[in-house]
Amino acid sequence: MVRRRKKKPIEFSKLILIVAAVVNVAVILFTFIMVWRTCDLTPLQYLIPAVAAETATGTGFYYAKAKVENRIKLMKSHKVEPTEQSFNEQGGYYNG
Repeated sequence: MVRRRKKKPIEFSKLILIVAAVVNVAVILFTFIMVWRTCDLTPLQYLIPAVAAETATGTGFYYAKAKVENRIKLMKSHKVEPTEQSFNEQGGYYNG
């Protein structure tokens, strides 16, 4: 009998990041095609920066979330109790 591994569902934050990247690529390709067909460069100044900004914002939030999650994992692995003071702007562990 063959055991099947249950696939771990993809995290929602990663799904948002992937969808944003796919939309970004789709809009860029669409823009390039329309510029080629119409010989008009004005869509480049509106569409691409708008979608790239959305992707950059999503990526920034994702990395901020991952930073906090990794800090919690590291603190637990070193048997340090996570407190609110552990996540101040200076970063690092609070040993008070």
